[in-house]
Amino acid sequence: MKKLLILVLVGSLLLTACVQPVKPQKTSLEIQAIQAKTFDADKKTTFNSVMSVLQDLGYIIISASLDTGFITAESPNKQANPMLSSVYMLLNGGMRVEGKTAVTVSIEEISPKKTRVRLNLVEKKVVNGTNGQRASDDTPIEDTQVYVNAFDKIGEAIFIRQSQNS
Repeated sequence: MKKLLILVLVGSLLLTACVQPVKPQKTSLEIQAIQAKTFDADKKTTFNSVMSVLQDLGYIIISASLDTGFITAESPNKQANPMLSSVYMLLNGGMRVEGKTAVTVSIEEISPKKTRVRLNLVEKKVVNGTNGQRASDDTPIEDTQVYVNAFDKIGEAIFIRQSQNS
């Protein structure tokens, strides 16, 4: 009887440890509200400010076009978690986990002195195997504070550029 009770207890603990809370899906309007902000600046000033902020944050610009208002950039490769990566390599025959953040930016002119900036940040994790195998896991970043911080930096850069041009 005791063995059965212990078995049931251990089994229930294992099952509850495996259950992960389900995140509610955000609607496209909720995502846009997080990822977009309007600035009181012309398109060129906004575009140059976004480029400057991305470079200041260590991103590598992949492509940029003032005409379309579109920018793509990526952070340099980094190990996702050096300690975890080392353990993962030992347990999985030399596979290495790396990560980077990719960002796409769309800058839209609303009026001659007003622009809308939309950022889309994605965390990219890549597992590289010894045989050249690769597996990737792309996860959109939906943390509101990340976008608030980015827009604050863009706003500061716009303010500085506008002050210098006055």
